[in-house]
Amino acid sequence: MTLAKVGLALELGAYAEKHGPVTLGVVGAGQMGTDLAVQCALMPGIRLGVICARTPSRVEAAMAMAGLEWTPADTARDADRAIEAGKVAYCADFRELCASGRVQVVIDATGNPNTGTEIAFEAFRNGKHLVMLNVEADITIGRLLKREAARAGVVYTGAAGDEPAATLELIGLAQALGFDVIAAGKGKNNALKFDAVPAEFEEEAARRNMNARVLVEFVDGSKTMVEMTAIANATGLKPDVPGMHGPDATLDNLAQVLCSREDGGILSKPGCVDYTIGKGVAPGVFAIVRPRHPRVLERITDLKVGPGPCYTLCRPFHLTSLEVPLSAIKAVMRGMPDMQPVDHPVAECGAVAKRDLQPGEFLGKIGETEYRGFAMTWEDGRATKALPLGLAEKAKVIRPIAKGETLTYANCVPEESFLVTRLRRELDAADERFLPSAAA
Repeated sequence: MTLAKVGLALELGAYAEKHGPVTLGVVGAGQMGTDLAVQCALMPGIRLGVICARTPSRVEAAMAMAGLEWTPADTARDADRAIEAGKVAYCADFRELCASGRVQVVIDATGNPNTGTEIAFEAFRNGKHLVMLNVEADITIGRLLKREAARAGVVYTGAAGDEPAATLELIGLAQALGFDVIAAGKGKNNALKFDAVPAEFEEEAARRNMNARVLVEFVDGSKTMVEMTAIANATGLKPDVPGMHGPDATLDNLAQVLCSREDGGILSKPGCVDYTIGKGVAPGVFAIVRPRHPRVLERITDLKVGPGPCYTLCRPFHLTSLEVPLSAIKAVMRGMPDMQPVDHPVAECGAVAKRDLQPGEFLGKIGETEYRGFAMTWEDGRATKALPLGLAEKAKVIRPIAKGETLTYANCVPEESFLVTRLRRELDAADERFLPSAAA
């Protein structure tokens, strides 16, 4: 049976027939980059043009898994020739990938805030759209990157398939239907252990074909905090309390738990981001909504969505990197993002010490042994001088920090050589106008 193409697939087919396939450049050949390579080989209307990674063996393994023919390319011109010959070009330098004339959109799959910042500016300088799968970079300077993309006349977007963009689909649906959005967030996928370290998860990581440090980013809650901060910054929803509530709420009672106290829930006010560790929600995302008319309440209850007055809209899955090419397609064909930060600060993802830290120590990467992510409102972050999570790597500890204590600009100094550090300082200075004293 031949199935007729519909929706985005139909639109992409028409575009590719007229213009040729959408050509992607991917930076990173880890778990996400490998997934992207495989997806590009399977999806009609797109192609992987260039892949960039520090380790050639990772690229070789990804290309073998995807069944793609590839060749090394030292320059952007070499990359273009490879693409024209129907091959995937491998560039060790992301600058050459971004300069390739055949690449239309760049996907950052590195997960490193400073590297992601450098990639973004190089993509914009070369007139390339950017899909930021690197949420850690987005929550650190996303508003600035959005501004720079607009100046370059290109699209800056979060990635489809990741929990933040999947959650925004539900929020957009609720808003279009005229519902009040009370809360939104995700089900926690992995077991939650705030002081987790890679050594404890080597065996599990090996079974799941993952890097143990990356796995710990999920287990210690850092990824959840990062993702909820990204949702907040794209919508205006805020963490109700520092670290959020994270209740043990199931899909059946989620709307009766993550709602305001006046409706019997735990939130001090409507309009929050949060997550649940209860069963039946992960690996999905949710939006808790409240209709505004008794007739609508009656209908939704009759449709067995829930007892009301608040209801759970749930997307029971997210396909992570498998969906990411959809954001690239929409950026090229429609000039539209799936997700962008709003133009004012909303939330901050700081860091909390996993163990006692001593002056003179230099901090490692997210998911290692020193700290974990911790979401809060932007106002709370500003008041406590919280060090953004995206600036923690290679920061120097200058005062003793007890386990459970927040990392701040008073007890840590971020790495000054990083571009992301300098740009975040510029963003913070510009954000002075949002402080209450400035309004007064």
